[in-house]
Amino acid sequence: MPATKAAQERPPRTTRPPLPPFTRETAIQKVRLAEDGWNSREPEKVALAYTLDSRWRNRSEFVNGRQEIIAFLTRKWAKEMDYRLIKEQWALEGNRIAVRFAYEWHDDSGNWYRSYGNENWEFAEDGLMRWRLACINDLAITESDRKYRWPLGRRPDGHPGLTDLGF
Repeated sequence: MPATKAAQERPPRTTRPPLPPFTRETAIQKVRLAEDGWNSREPEKVALAYTLDSRWRNRSEFVNGRQEIIAFLTRKWAKEMDYRLIKEQWALEGNRIAVRFAYEWHDDSGNWYRSYGNENWEFAEDGLMRWRLACINDLAITESDRKYRWPLGRRPDGHPGLTDLGF
């Protein structure tokens, strides 16, 4: 039986392991994969981890769908230069993971910040995130107060996490 035109135009459904329901181990893996993606600072790549109709609340901004996610992340990383992030799994239940995070960045005037926050995530059955609710606070820091000094990109495996840093 030939596929309908709509089915042919729709992108193939993919999965993004690990899949819910999460265990402690698979939640920690999912969080690290998200951290690695965000540390790439590649909006199009990061957006693939979210459902086509994913909904976000990020500070006071509401984002809906992958195209808005790409636009949001493009603006974010143009403003938040030399961005480096650490995430840590906080709690989980079924298809939901609560995360705490901190990231460091500077603006175009060279002012450094550490941004702290919490995120609540909900995943679809295919492992793509359908909801991301983030609360974030910024703290001005001096360059000498920075703790994240690895080369841009993925945090090295031996680098301390949030708990180890006392965050």
